[in-house]
Amino acid sequence: MTIINFILHIDHHLIEIVNQFGNWTYLIIFAIIFIETGLVIFPFLPGDSLIFAASSLAVNPKYNLNIWWIYFAVLTAAVLGDACNYEIGAWSVRQGSKHNWFNKLINQKNRAAAENFFNRHGPITIVIGRFIPFIRTFVPFISGGSSMHYGKFALYNIVGGIIWGGLFTVLGAFFGNIPFVKDHFSMLLIAIILISVLPILIVALKKRMTNKKEFH
Repeated sequence: MTIINFILHIDHHLIEIVNQFGNWTYLIIFAIIFIETGLVIFPFLPGDSLIFAASSLAVNPKYNLNIWWIYFAVLTAAVLGDACNYEIGAWSVRQGSKHNWFNKLINQKNRAAAENFFNRHGPITIVIGRFIPFIRTFVPFISGGSSMHYGKFALYNIVGGIIWGGLFTVLGAFFGNIPFVKDHFSMLLIAIILISVLPILIVALKKRMTNKKEFH
């Protein structure tokens, strides 16, 4: 199973996980969200789509999942993951230069995009970045490498986790079992990803147009 196949057909794979692991599914959801948000080298793991799919299953009695436990698992993983990533970012500033292997593991283009987004929008990026794939993973890492006080980061981290986890849990619960959504789940996930990265594309386009004007 490739990661792309897992992401695009996460609803089917999640059903397999529920049928095989039962209540351990909450721990698996926690692990995936934590790794995506907490380890800067895994920005490609599904976040939004996993919460949406899990919530859609939770409102179906057939799968015996509790939507509140799903939200708790997501919220806890998101907050702890970002806190871990913050510490990794702080460590990279102190010791990263001594470990070239670490920098090779990081996608520098995604890192640069997150830095630009962070510099442009400030601390609120910690909240906004939750909704943008790849940026979501790099923002806490960059925050840790900046001069931001941990207390300030923690506040935005918790607020962002509550809003992000809550929004996709509610969306999954309300729309996940609509026949049209179920029949076109893969296309919906692609649309979510495209909409999520739209702010980055707009910022990049504005920057490019500004650079052209300055050049001329």
